[in-house]
Amino acid sequence: MARNNYTAKQKAEALVLYREHGPTAVQKQLGIPKNTVASWAKASGVRTVRTSRTRAATEARSVDLKARRQELTGLLLEDAHRLRAQLWLPAKVINFGGKDNTLAETTLDEPLFVDKKNIMSSVNMALGSVIKLEAVDNDNGSANAKSMLERLAEQLQGVTLADDGFSGSSEPEATPLPREE
Repeated sequence: MARNNYTAKQKAEALVLYREHGPTAVQKQLGIPKNTVASWAKASGVRTVRTSRTRAATEARSVDLKARRQELTGLLLEDAHRLRAQLWLPAKVINFGGKDNTLAETTLDEPLFVDKKNIMSSVNMALGSVIKLEAVDNDNGSANAKSMLERLAEQLQGVTLADDGFSGSSEPEATPLPREE
């Protein structure tokens, strides 16, 4: 496939059109392939307006979702607190049946063991959900590590096999082993 040589004026015009309308407009109006103008834009740091708007909308959505997660975290913690308090409150036990189908209501000092177990299970689920929600917003530095790795990858892109000390071969030469006598 033949490689077209474009003038500096054509590149500049293509980048302006790319910034305003995107790579499809450049291809339709100037006949320059999308991949070509996209690589020029990347090399010169040009972004489309659409990309900027999309990034801003994505960031705004991310902030909204984080606020909702924080609100839900607070509500779950309140629920867990209220549930746990029930462990020590008086509990009503209702019995129905018997020979005469009678209804009997009894108040206990605290819930039955099985009810306490169910309450604690519910508290545990609420707290587990809180931990998961908080983990979404706490990356423990992984964003910084990812950014560092991306910068390192960019710097290494120019490195070739010839630069790594090997003489034109991708395999180092084997050193002969000494003979056993």
